[in-house]
Amino acid sequence: MVLFLPTQVLDMKKLIFSILCFTGLQTFAQTDSANTIPVVVHKDFRLDILASKEAELNVAAAKAAARTGMGYRLQVLSTNDRELAMKTKTQLLQKFPEQKPYMYYQAPYVHLTFGNFTTKQEAEMYKSQISRMLGGASVYILSQRIEIKPEKEIKDDTNK
Repeated sequence: MVLFLPTQVLDMKKLIFSILCFTGLQTFAQTDSANTIPVVVHKDFRLDILASKEAELNVAAAKAAARTGMGYRLQVLSTNDRELAMKTKTQLLQKFPEQKPYMYYQAPYVHLTFGNFTTKQEAEMYKSQISRMLGGASVYILSQRIEIKPEKEIKDDTNK
């Protein structure tokens, strides 16, 4: 059995480390650039089509994200009765064609929200009209991410 003293172990570690460093430098050394062989890349033409479609999708997604912002919607109805929700949605579309109703299902309820309001005052105005239309039903104002129409943005910018 061979025993090494601590100083011998450190000397061996230094020796092995220095050998590995010098060998590593040799393997990563560059060759003479005058003797390089040109590389020919054969690219599939469909990659260009795919890249252009992806760029179009990215532009469309950026435009869609720019057309949303925080605002207000009215929660008109929250019920188990889908037919009642559809009937109320139809009434809202007929009476207020300039605004958009949103209907979504969250088990076990069908929720009907209405409008894309940038100010709370605008939402309050519609809230009272819709409440009267539904026979005094409770209508709530919700703070949500809304769709902002480009025309509204232009009008708001010119008024300021």
